[in-house]
Amino acid sequence: MSPRRLEPEAGAVPILVWTRTLPPGAEKQLRHIAAQPYVVEHVAAMPDLHVAEGLAVGTVFATEHHVVPGALGGDLGCGVSAHRFPFPAASLGRDVLARLLTRLAQEVPVGDAVHRGRGLSLPPELESPGLSTQKLARAWERLAPRHLGTLGGGNHFLELDRDAGGDLWLLLHTGSRGVGAAIADHHLRVARASGEGSLPGLDVRTPEGAACLADVALACRFARANRDALAARAVALVAEELGVAPDVAATVDVHHNHVARETHFGRPLWIHRKGAVGLAAGERGLVPGSMGTASYVVEGLAEPRAFRSCSHGAGRVLSRREARERIRPQALAHALRRVVFDAGRAAALVEEAPAAYRDIAEVLEDEADLVTPRLRLTPLAVLKG
Repeated sequence: MSPRRLEPEAGAVPILVWTRTLPPGAEKQLRHIAAQPYVVEHVAAMPDLHVAEGLAVGTVFATEHHVVPGALGGDLGCGVSAHRFPFPAASLGRDVLARLLTRLAQEVPVGDAVHRGRGLSLPPELESPGLSTQKLARAWERLAPRHLGTLGGGNHFLELDRDAGGDLWLLLHTGSRGVGAAIADHHLRVARASGEGSLPGLDVRTPEGAACLADVALACRFARANRDALAARAVALVAEELGVAPDVAATVDVHHNHVARETHFGRPLWIHRKGAVGLAAGERGLVPGSMGTASYVVEGLAEPRAFRSCSHGAGRVLSRREARERIRPQALAHALRRVVFDAGRAAALVEEAPAAYRDIAEVLEDEADLVTPRLRLTPLAVLKG
């Protein structure tokens, strides 16, 4: 669909919306960011737009000289990766899938679980990063080795899928864990104390702004290292169980809570994406559905009005509280009757039920000028944090 334009209020930039459904609370958050003094060009809203703390998930905007900590989410660098196995997924019975899930849950710390003791060895480039404060450096030293290669909770997942050709895929969704949360919290407090605007931004030409950019970049690199470490363990486990090596060339990894220096409309800008993915023309990305619906490998179309962005998933239509109030465990079990999952956790997993999310087909229709779907991945087994 072509974007719908929301006429700007006095002193604000326009808003372009790629969703047929615009939640009132999300529109309010869009108008709030569009009115900030540092925002340039326009604000772009992705089709998975929904209300979140500070700024709606699915919001993309640009600044010339500011970084806005409160516009990036707490899980900096959070993203999704996908790994293909040339193996006939249809040959896997529920017993094999259940065994794989059990082994993955044993091998990978999920939910609040972290590595015990000293944790894992960090990649050399992340062993002693130059964080902006001693407190953050101590948090990194304490948390990074124990959180590397861990899944986390909420909507983070490990998932086994089947593509249209019958091959098996492993998908995982996780981010920067406690490291990113500590960095996000610190710079949000700095911005509230000395930033500009009612959603405070820090001028990147100041020490505070430069420190924020550097620390956020570190968090994003840790998030990628976390996915790589988690994938290395999970991929090896699946390969061992099935006796087949992964197709490394097919691997895809994208992140969706970040700020990046990019050229748009003829000038360098700081592009902020909260719950949105940046893709160059022809670049592959991932748009996951819910734990009971399909995910897609897509190719970017580099739509300039969207700052070359697309949705990061299906997008919530029910808050976690609403999902707990409205969705019964039995309804979740029925929705997932063709998917292997931990049925003993059904009461806790209603927050992630398919009914809590938008129809992924609608999302892709709404962003037809942002991405082209290339591969449909149907869920077979899902491990939620």
